[in-house]
Amino acid sequence: MTTDAGLDVPAAFDGGAAAYDRLTGANPGYHAHLRLSARRMRLPGDGRGLRLLDAGCGTGASTAALLSAAPHAEIVAIDASAQMLARARAKPWPASVRFVHTRAEDLAGAGVRGPFDGILAAYLIRNLADPDGQLRALRGLLRPGATLAVHEYSVRDSARARAIWRAVCWSVIIPSGRLAAGDATLYRYLWRSVEGFDGARRFRQRLREAGYTATRSETMTGWQRDVVHTFLATAPGAAR
Repeated sequence: MTTDAGLDVPAAFDGGAAAYDRLTGANPGYHAHLRLSARRMRLPGDGRGLRLLDAGCGTGASTAALLSAAPHAEIVAIDASAQMLARARAKPWPASVRFVHTRAEDLAGAGVRGPFDGILAAYLIRNLADPDGQLRALRGLLRPGATLAVHEYSVRDSARARAIWRAVCWSVIIPSGRLAAGDATLYRYLWRSVEGFDGARRFRQRLREAGYTATRSETMTGWQRDVVHTFLATAPGAAR
């Protein structure tokens, strides 16, 4: 998983893993917004009988969000960064949660196979070399009528959001990352990758082109309004 700029993304996250929870914990709304995206999936019955995939779980914040929305579901959480995954595994989890070290592109080789009753991909698609191919692959892992939720930064459609994102990155995120981790490479990449990513309209279209139906999006509250979004899409077929 290497970007056009040549950055090895999993290796960059390996380097930032030790400080990651501390930095995200200082971000107002970070965990609450992940939980909101998981709730927006509208998973029935507290997840009883459901099998869910957390694609790009990092240190487990998105896994915890899925667990809060569906406490009785089986959850498979995957990530390409060994160090981020080690941080996730070290936290207390019920036996229904399983972590797998693999790139999103290599799920079958790691023994991760569908069908799933829902997939949450938080801050993942923007970091992939082939987002269209991976969106199609994720669709293939979903049961007909099941939901994909993509929790992601998207600022291109709003001049205000772009200005806020740039200001927050250069005044808070990049300096804090440098101070906490000793290296701001990961956080400069975060700034650039978000600025280069799809606007919300374009990403909804990308989901439709990947074969999803009922595509829609909702944004967040606070300073992340029109900066962070939940993109929701349905695998074609009969409703769950």
